[in-house]
Order: sequence, then structure tokens, then C-alpha cells
Amino acid sequence: MSDAVNFDALDVAAQAEVVVVGGGPGGLCAAVAAAEEGADTLLVERYGFLGGMATAGLVNPFMTWHAGGRPIIRGLFERILDRLDAEGGWSGPRQGSAFDAELLKLVADDLCREAGVRLRLHTLLAAVDATDGRVRRIATAGKSGLQAVAGEIFVDGTGDGDLAAWAGADVRLGRDEDGLSQPMTLCFRMLGVNLDAIPPRAEVSALYDAARERGEIDNPRENVLFFFTTHDHEVHFNTTRIVKRDATDAEEMTEAELEARRQVRQMVRFLIAEVPGFEGAWLQEMAPQIGVRESRRVMGDYVLTTEDVLAARKFDDGIARGSYAVDIHNPAGTGTVIKRLPPGEAYDIPYRCLTPAGFDNLLIAARCVSCDHGAHSSLRVMPIVMAIGEAAGVAAQMALAAGDVRGIDVAALRARLVERGASIYGLSRDE
Repeated sequence: MSDAVNFDALDVAAQAEVVVVGGGPGGLCAAVAAAEEGADTLLVERYGFLGGMATAGLVNPFMTWHAGGRPIIRGLFERILDRLDAEGGWSGPRQGSAFDAELLKLVADDLCREAGVRLRLHTLLAAVDATDGRVRRIATAGKSGLQAVAGEIFVDGTGDGDLAAWAGADVRLGRDEDGLSQPMTLCFRMLGVNLDAIPPRAEVSALYDAARERGEIDNPRENVLFFFTTHDHEVHFNTTRIVKRDATDAEEMTEAELEARRQVRQMVRFLIAEVPGFEGAWLQEMAPQIGVRESRRVMGDYVLTTEDVLAARKFDDGIARGSYAVDIHNPAGTGTVIKRLPPGEAYDIPYRCLTPAGFDNLLIAARCVSCDHGAHSSLRVMPIVMAIGEAAGVAAQMALAAGDVRGIDVAALRARLVERGASIYGLSRDE
């Protein structure tokens, strides 16, 4: 991507020791962790607020972060939960893991300000200047035009792996057999709902099936997936399904957004007309952007496999943990495959999954870490990504001395994460 931009002609808008691109769950935690560890840290984010899929994508609630009745994702994630709780934005009587996305924006702002993270909001990644296995600088686009940002260690928190891919890293897209990624979903919420009158989920799905048979709905999803929120009279829907679209292509993302809103309209009409409890409800909100489950995966020094996940494999360089099931929404249409880990078990994500092959000063802090299609379907959820992000941020600060993300003492990284409150297998007191 550097050939399209004359970097030498750009004004240098900012320089930092650690530059994080993307302020979603992983990038946010990476930036906060790096700054708290003492690095001069800049966070570049395309929206005017932080949180990524948790805010712009309206993805809710947080999926499981426990195994065997104990939390396995702690550290910054747990601190975020505590702050949400203090703001009145955590949990609810019907959905214990729901959170208020608007209050999460405020919590994210607070964490960055207190840690000393420098922010550049409303700023898009436009190009990457990388040579000889090092990212030298990036170009950004915004109200100030095209500008350059320089750094020593770069962290990709874009979710789609834009920074790594444009730098020339080895990436994979979707599943091996046809390159198709998991479907996208536009989340939406209904307000004015009589929660006590809603039938069981199976009955709602039966009504949905009847509407599909009548030709009133052409959503390929096989059932209606909904959750309750932190607020009364409100229901959150994660039930639209957009298949065979590439989240790394602007034209296809445009078509995905349009198709998703069309599906939302169908679902809203169906809910009001057919489902008890929704008679007086209305469409309160659609997410500012469609939710992306899967796109690029950046190949690193280790590729986490589906077998690693399902066997709950542990690694000497594990820096984050996960227990969420292998959860593959059919990339081509109807159906969802779910394979669970052994009861009470969790797997490790190795540090080597965060280090893109062939690059010395680049780390991944998002769902696009090095893994296969099946493993990705488990580690993509937000609590796991937050743990990955915190580890990437601490590692980025440690890598400053050597200028090489592989030059750090991984045992020291793991120990430091435990000191910060993270749960690391074999080291944490709660093991």
C-alpha cells in the first residue's frame, strides 16, 4: 500500500513509541496497557469514539469469560466491567453479561485519559510504509487531509488486519475450501417491549419459520437470536445474516449494510405483527456499522488450530485464555456449527500468534491473530480479544528496548500480565 502514497511529501502529524491502529476492544486494551507500562502511546481510531464492535457494532452481551466456575479473563477486562458497574452500565435482571454501550464509550475515554494515551479520532488508516520487515510509518486520512504517523512499535487493532495486510504480511481470508468468511450481522434493538409477554425463544423461532415460509422474511438465519439488555422494555437482536460478503472490500461492505438494513425492516415488521410483547414496540436503534465476525487472519509464528482449541491446549508462551466454543455461523447460508471444549477447560493463546511472520516491530491486538478458521470462531469474541490486546500492549512496551517484538522475555511478559491482574495458566493464584 505504500506505493500509492508519497510518504516523504506528507506532513508528520504525530510520532510515538507505540502506535496502535484501531480502538476496538483489542486496540483499546493494547493502547491503555502500553501507556500504563510507560510507553508514549498513540491510538488512531476511525470513529469519534472507542469500543469498535462493542459500541459501533452494538455487539452485546459479552460472551463467556469463565471456565470451571472461575474467571479466566481478568486484568483490564475485569477493570472495565468494574467501571461499567460503577456507572450503572453493567448487567441486568434478565441478562447478567449485558453492558451499556454508551457508558462503555465513557469508560474507554477515562481509561485512555488516565493512562496518558494520545488519541487521534476521526482518523482512517490510508497506507502503510513497510520495508525489510519493519513498519516505518503509516498514512492517515481525516479532516486534516493525508498525514504521516511515525512510530517504533506498531500494533494492529483493526480487526480486519488492515495494517498488517497493507504492510505485506501473510494473511488468510475465510475458510480454506472457498475463502468465505462467517456471515456479518447488523445488530438492532427494539424498545417499548413487554418483556413479561415474550414467548420462549423456541416459540419465537417457530413464528419466524412460519413467516419465512409465507415469504415475508428471506433472512437465511435458522432462528431468532435475541438478548435482554441493562434496560427495561428493551430487547437486543443479533439475528440478521449477511452471507458471501467480504468485509475487506468497500463495495461488498456497502451491499452488506444495505442488505442488513433491509433484513432489519423485515424483522421489525414481523416482531410487531406476530410476536407477543412487541405489539407496542418500535425500532430504537441499528448499530452504526454492521458487525463483522471474520475477515483476514494474519499468519504468525504459530497458527492456533481448531484442534488446539477443542483439546484445551496449553502453551509455554500463553498470554491469554479462552473457553468460548467453536461457533461457526454458516458462511454460505443457514445453520450454525457449535463444538464445545471439555467442561471446565480453557485453552491458551500463544504469544507467537500475535507476532506476524516476517515483521520485527508489528503486533496483532485483535480477532485477526494467527489461527485457522475454526479457532478464529472461538477467539473472536470480545473478552478474549481484550485479553489479547492487553498482552500486545505490554509486549509492545517491552519490545521498545530491543526494537524487536521477538526480542522480549516472554516469561517476563507472562509474569507482568499476572501482576496486572490477568489470568495466565500455571502462574495465576486463582489456578
